[in-house]
Amino acid sequence: MVWGTGAPYTEVAETIAAEYDPGDLHPVQYQSIPWANWYQTFTSAVASGTGPAVSTGASFQPFFFLEQGTVAPADGAIDLLEADGKADFLPGILDAMNTDQGYAGIPWGLDLRVFWYRESILQDAGLEPPTTWPELLEVGKRLREIDVVGLGLAAGSDTTDAQKTIVSLMISNGGGLFNENAEPDVTNEANVETLEFVLELVREGVIDPRSVSYNADNLDSDWSNGRVGMGFHQTGLDRVLSGEVAEDVRVASPLVSPNGLTGSLYYINSIMLYTDTPDEASGEEFAAWYAAQTDKFWTDGVMIDLPVTERVAALPEITENPNVVKSIEEWQPVGKTIAAQSPQAFGALNSVDGGSAMASFVQRVVQGESDALPLLETLQADIEELMG
Repeated sequence: MVWGTGAPYTEVAETIAAEYDPGDLHPVQYQSIPWANWYQTFTSAVASGTGPAVSTGASFQPFFFLEQGTVAPADGAIDLLEADGKADFLPGILDAMNTDQGYAGIPWGLDLRVFWYRESILQDAGLEPPTTWPELLEVGKRLREIDVVGLGLAAGSDTTDAQKTIVSLMISNGGGLFNENAEPDVTNEANVETLEFVLELVREGVIDPRSVSYNADNLDSDWSNGRVGMGFHQTGLDRVLSGEVAEDVRVASPLVSPNGLTGSLYYINSIMLYTDTPDEASGEEFAAWYAAQTDKFWTDGVMIDLPVTERVAALPEITENPNVVKSIEEWQPVGKTIAAQSPQAFGALNSVDGGSAMASFVQRVVQGESDALPLLETLQADIEELMG
C-alpha cells in the first residue's frame, strides 16, 4: 500500500524489497496498490486466487481475512523476529494484534490521534494549552472571540477525521463503540457524557459549523492560515504543514476527561501473510525480514506515522522531534483501537470504521441536530445492522 509521503515512500519500499536475498526460498516481486477501492482490490484478488503472499494494508484488514481463512496467523514470522532480537514492540502493540487464532499480522507502523495546538496563537491570546476537557471548552470559547476555531475537524463525506476525533474523546472518557465482549455498546454512559460535551462545543462555536462539509485539505489549510488553533490530528501534522507553521504546532499532553481518564484512538498498520502462497516458510521469512527493514522508512524521512518498536523510537530522527517523543511517551500508552473496550480487534470493524453509519453520525453531531442519546441510539442500531 502507499503510505507516508506517497511516491517517496513507495520508492524506498521498492528498494527494500529489491535488496531481499531469498537464498533457496521464493524470490519477491513488489507491487504498489493505491488506496482507492483497496477493499475491492484485495477481496477480488483473494477470491480469484491472484492475491499476494504478503502485504501491508488497512488496520483491520488482517482480522477480516484471518476470520475468512485467507490470511494465516503471523506467529511464525514473529518468532523469527524474536529470534533475531527485532520483536522489541512498544507496550501493548503486539498484544493488540492477538486473536484466538494467533497474531493477525506483524505491526510495523502506528497511526495515532493526538491533540495539537498552534503555540503562537495561544500565546498571543494569553492562553495556555488545555489539560482537561473543561479547559478545552474555556480555551475554545476564548479563541472563538478572536475568530479562531477551538477544535478543528473535518466531517465531509470523503474524510474520517471527525469520526476519529469523536471516538478519541469517547476512549479518553472510558467509553468506546464496543464492550468487553466485542458487542456494540454505543449508548454507554461514558459515551453519552462525551457526546454531550461535543455538542456543547458545537453550541458554543468551538467547533466550526462549516466543518460539516470539510475535507482533509480544507482542515489542513485552516491549520496553516491560523483559522484553527487546536484539534486532534495524526502525529505527522508538523510534516503535513510547512515553514513557520510546521514549527508552530505542538502536541499537548493527553487531556484528562471528566472520568479522570486519558486516551485516544490509534490504528496499527501491519504486515499480513496469506494462506494462498507458493510456500509458507518463504512468506514467513520474507515478512519477518521486511518488518525489520521498515526502520528505513523513518531514517529516510518518508513516514509520518509513529514507529512501533523501541529501536526506532530511540533513533535520532525520532528523538530530535519533541512532538513525536511526546506522542510516543504520553499518547501511545493510552491509545486503543476503534474496538474499545474490546480486548481484541475483529473483522467487522472494516465495515464500521469509515463506513456510512459513522459518517452520518458525525455530520449530525457537527450540525447539532439532536441530543446526545438519540444520536447514539441511531448509531447503535446502524452498527448492529452492519454486524448482522
